[in-house]
Amino acid sequence: MSLILVIGNKNYSSWSLRGWLALELAGVPYEEVLVSLYGPESRQRLLQHSPSGKVPVLKCEDGVIWDSLAIAEYLAERFPEAHLWPRGQAARALARSVCAEMHSGFVALRSHMPMDLRRDQALARVPAEVEADIARICALWQECRERFAQDGDFLFGHASIADAFFAPVAARLRSYRVALPAEAAAYVETIYRWPAFQRWYQAGLQETEVLG
Repeated sequence: MSLILVIGNKNYSSWSLRGWLALELAGVPYEEVLVSLYGPESRQRLLQHSPSGKVPVLKCEDGVIWDSLAIAEYLAERFPEAHLWPRGQAARALARSVCAEMHSGFVALRSHMPMDLRRDQALARVPAEVEADIARICALWQECRERFAQDGDFLFGHASIADAFFAPVAARLRSYRVALPAEAAAYVETIYRWPAFQRWYQAGLQETEVLG
């Protein structure tokens, strides 16, 4: 059985982007199935693929994997030669820590700045809790870059699962025109220069469905 990744709208679905980038990092063939998240039959269609009714979902000979972090871990274990996690025990521990924080945190940022690749407009007012989330994200990025900048432009030098998890954040910060420290702004540029992200981004711009 070939790998099948079920995703939602590329313009809006940040979690789908994370799973998709992890598959791109693995560098293996896969089939992509896109399910609109906002149609009258979306829930029913998603449940045909996912026990949680959410995306992304990876279908493989080992079964169905329906969480973005679980998908990333599965791919890292199945394709170790792709080095989806950074090289080195300490680097992998830090990468897993920042991904876990992204996976479970930053609720204010998610709520007030949902991913919308077609957007190019700042919020009229940025709530204090969102500013706190952004400051924490910039601090995480700075820590990674200070330790691993000598190895390349991504968080851990080479592109990894950590970048897959923070790419939607970089997109939010660009879409909402957030003023950033120089190091964070440079990292956002790195994400936008990433060929895999660019392919997703261009596809998202071409979508016509509008949320709400």
